[in-house]
Amino acid sequence: MQALVVGAGISGLATAWYLQREAARRERDLDITVLEADDRVGGVINTENVDGFICELGPDSFISEKPWALALCRELGLEQRVLGTGPRRRSFIARGHRLHPIPDGFQMLAPTRLAPFLTTPLFSPLGKLRMGMDLLLPRGGQSKNDGNEETLAEFVRRRLGNEALERAAQPLVGGIYTSDPEKLSLQATMPRFIEMERKHRSLILGMYKARRAMPPANTTGPRYDLFVSLTDGMGELPAALVKALPDGCVRTGQRVESLQHDGDGYLLGGPELQLRADAVCLALPSHASGQLTAGIAAELTTELNAIDYASTATINLAFARRDVTHPLDGFGFVVPAVEGRTLLACTFSHEKFPGRAPSDQVLLRAFAGGAMQPGAALLDDEQLLAAVTHDLSELLGLKGPPLHVRISRHPRAMAQYGRGHLQRVDRIEKHVEALPGLALAGNGYRGIGIPDCVHSAELAAERMAAHLFG
Repeated sequence: MQALVVGAGISGLATAWYLQREAARRERDLDITVLEADDRVGGVINTENVDGFICELGPDSFISEKPWALALCRELGLEQRVLGTGPRRRSFIARGHRLHPIPDGFQMLAPTRLAPFLTTPLFSPLGKLRMGMDLLLPRGGQSKNDGNEETLAEFVRRRLGNEALERAAQPLVGGIYTSDPEKLSLQATMPRFIEMERKHRSLILGMYKARRAMPPANTTGPRYDLFVSLTDGMGELPAALVKALPDGCVRTGQRVESLQHDGDGYLLGGPELQLRADAVCLALPSHASGQLTAGIAAELTTELNAIDYASTATINLAFARRDVTHPLDGFGFVVPAVEGRTLLACTFSHEKFPGRAPSDQVLLRAFAGGAMQPGAALLDDEQLLAAVTHDLSELLGLKGPPLHVRISRHPRAMAQYGRGHLQRVDRIEKHVEALPGLALAGNGYRGIGIPDCVHSAELAAERMAAHLFG
């Protein structure tokens, strides 16, 4: 029997690995081929080591709270390579020309400690008063299952006010999803806040109780203590997957342009490519999968093409430590859209994870683009670098030119979970059920992070194995 996986990002490679594991468990022979159009594997995961700087051109970590990626690392023998964050576990929000620490106890959307919240200059007195009204407001506006659920912006504005949205929720959540909060489905991305309101009425009260139930941790802002990487960067993970697969299993430079269903299996075609498979996984962005399913399932294609994607750019900049005035005493900062800057966020990579830069130098990892500023990702390299370094100079006090610059672009790579996303995914899965042996994996469906992609790969492999082995 023959199984084909289209796409050698983390989702595709993990699908092949799980499928191989399942075939071995059942003692069944199975030929697995992974086809990748690019000349390298890993998808958005891409690590480069340049003169002692470990530059992440894509994601630099994954969350350990979701178990799937960490479990995969253990099974691949990478457990001793898993790297925790550095000790300076705090982050900042830009306002004007300054970076302000996120108040201790501020958890993504709302405060859980009074004194740090009252003294922070991030919010005006009226803004703080409006956020405090959450303690008095009744429940209301809960998400519905009819596709008209609240967006993040509607929820935060209703519970905490517009200033909380613009100054905290938008940049902090935007740093994860690169999304427009006016369109981002709360139900599809952060349902725990919906549940907090249902259970506790007040979001602040619910978050306070959740914080009290957690083990003590000296953190502020996003829970960076839950984020982990690998010693030599995230590129270790796809490399380990390729090594764990049979020689020749992964074929780069192989673009698939057509998919046909002949009743007993699938035919895949491309430039100098014609293959048949008993089962196929499309581990691609949903719009790319939609191009391939157009000839076999029109309704499925319509649903796949309806999922929006945003483009982003990552800019790694290395500096001599003496050329950066800011103490860089944290993991990085986010920039609210109301600031009108090109920069979305910046990670102090050398502080977030050890070993990312020589001791007398720093490595900054800046981000631009996303749904709020789509034009930024379209700037040419010279324009983008000029805009980003201008923002960094004002916020960090740069005094010299960068030692190294590495710009990487990710066109239409970040899935946008708009209203009705979960209902759309339900419909997609029903359409897929009508196509025996076909599976989908990737960040377009039930989670955008690396653990979510790994989980989608495991489910895709289970579906393919059920068809192949009964």
